[in-house]
Amino acid sequence: ASISPGAPRISGAGARDFIDALPSACLPRAYRRRVPLNALHGAHARRSRCSRGLRGYASAPALARPIFFTVMFTYIDPTVRARLIAQKKLRRINEQGHEVDVTSPNLPDDPALEVMGPIPMPIDLTGEDVLTQWYPFVRRTELAGALDLAEELRQRGSPRMFASLSSFMAVNSLLAIGDAEHAEHPLVRIHSNCLTGDVLGSRRCECGPQLAAAVDRIRQDAGGGYIVYMAGHEGRGIGLWAKAATYLLQDAGEDTYQANRSLGLPEDSRDFSDAGSILKWVLRGRPMRLLTNNPKKIDDLKAMGVANVTREKHVVGVSTHNKNYLSAKRSWGHRIDDEDLAD
Repeated sequence: ASISPGAPRISGAGARDFIDALPSACLPRAYRRRVPLNALHGAHARRSRCSRGLRGYASAPALARPIFFTVMFTYIDPTVRARLIAQKKLRRINEQGHEVDVTSPNLPDDPALEVMGPIPMPIDLTGEDVLTQWYPFVRRTELAGALDLAEELRQRGSPRMFASLSSFMAVNSLLAIGDAEHAEHPLVRIHSNCLTGDVLGSRRCECGPQLAAAVDRIRQDAGGGYIVYMAGHEGRGIGLWAKAATYLLQDAGEDTYQANRSLGLPEDSRDFSDAGSILKWVLRGRPMRLLTNNPKKIDDLKAMGVANVTREKHVVGVSTHNKNYLSAKRSWGHRIDDEDLAD
């Protein structure tokens, strides 16, 4: 089965043994020992404690090596890293959102995120420029594995291989809008990435309009707020390739959740733990207003220690193309009223 579109094909017991030998945490939760090898299209080898498997790259079967490139990102020279740390543009936070020693080379026992920024970023999603401050986040354990491999490639003098260190690793983002740092009750949107909706403008879902409307609402809010943009959430965590297959199943009559099940995948495998750590770091105990129609998202945040969350309704982008999709979401517990779906 091919690991990603266009990659060399892997088959036979040797390839299966190699992939089975990876720590289960290196695979998305949706794929951990639950589906056959041929369902691993586009699987991102990510999450914590994968570095040991990554360091085995050099001795891995040649045809199996493409799976490792799904966790790589552009290499940052150690001298640049040191300069960013000195400028306080590169920091590290633990699961509780507390800053910890970013210079320590040791992998933390608990999940930790490295954060760059702030990076000034003017954006235009609504026809009006909005100045945001961008903070990208990456898991420390994933970062360590990527850096180890990049250093090995550097020592071997293979500059062409550096081009393969692509940014397929889950890099989540925080956008601060307005005077969010001093807002008593900031407005927040946790947005799962959706290439088809956010980038291509698809109307099969409401993701693109939801993101644009969230930016506009936060911009107009007196206190400002934050967008937490979650990478790796495409198709509620199943990835773009599998999501495309669910679209074909939906066109044949299944709803969005049935289509996931038909593929042998969870209805929703998104992990919001990084969002919880990011919000604990940036809110510092402040209450927040969350733009969401999904009560489960609030429950997940509270379970991670993010309390004082008030839900604000966020139904936008309804069209004839996505009413069935939104109806399915309502049946799954999203707070969407009849009048929201009326013509």
